[in-house]
Amino acid sequence: MRVAANGIEIEVDDQGPPGAEPLLLVMGLGMQLTAWPETLVQQLLRRGFRVIRIDNRDAGLSTGFDHLGVPSIAWSALRYLVHLPVRAPYGIADMAADTLGVLDALGIAQAHVCGASMGGMIAQHLAARHPGRVKSLTLMMTTSGARGLPQPRLDVRRALMARPAGNDSDAVVAHLQRVMTLIGSPGHPTPPDLLRQRLQASVARAWRPAGTARQLTAVVADGDRTPLLRQIRVPTCVLHGDADPLIPVAAGRDLAAKIAGARLDTVPGMGHDLPDALLPRFADAIAGIARA
Repeated sequence: MRVAANGIEIEVDDQGPPGAEPLLLVMGLGMQLTAWPETLVQQLLRRGFRVIRIDNRDAGLSTGFDHLGVPSIAWSALRYLVHLPVRAPYGIADMAADTLGVLDALGIAQAHVCGASMGGMIAQHLAARHPGRVKSLTLMMTTSGARGLPQPRLDVRRALMARPAGNDSDAVVAHLQRVMTLIGSPGHPTPPDLLRQRLQASVARAWRPAGTARQLTAVVADGDRTPLLRQIRVPTCVLHGDADPLIPVAAGRDLAAKIAGARLDTVPGMGHDLPDALLPRFADAIAGIARA
């Protein structure tokens, strides 16, 4: 279903009893709500949550911003490197306001929040700026954005900047499979056929590379959230893989150190994905910090 939130429409998947503890899942750059595995959703439902997944703006079936054009990623990166302001079509704070609008639309006063990658950045804004709306916070494979933290591996950066060999779905899926295999968990690899099947379903649902470029510019423009993190006072779990080639584990350690009382859960063999073998651990971590 789509709900009106922050002046736009956000696609929402809402599962579980209305009276259960609400848990909002916020996905990362260019990803859709379906990137949260249904198996994980079912495990969270069994742990007593009402699970709410959303498509961020400019992704999946939510409102797009094609009228704002496609920003130059290279130009934005250059401005960031020389410490000049980066102009973005919208900001991470705007995306956090979208999530707040979803809670309002669903009549939810407070929710547990879990964000992955860029979704974790959105969740940081939500918890810091609207502390009364967040019961607990789980930040997965994300970062404070502080300068000086280790950057993605060179091969990962090259893969992210590459484009599909064509515009047809087969070329897009092949491109995405190369990227996801590169950043995936070396200790818990997803079988290639299963990964391809999931990516085919994702591309069939929506493929919006221009929206991903706008989201990426918002990430770069957001910069260092360290001052914001000092305002977070809710129980927080930082969950990060020790083999993440996109956002290295040092970012998880840095993030946990900057949030008062945060727990750090470093996962051996985990990269920048949600492998099936680790889903019970993720569900336990989310439920554990919620109980706090």
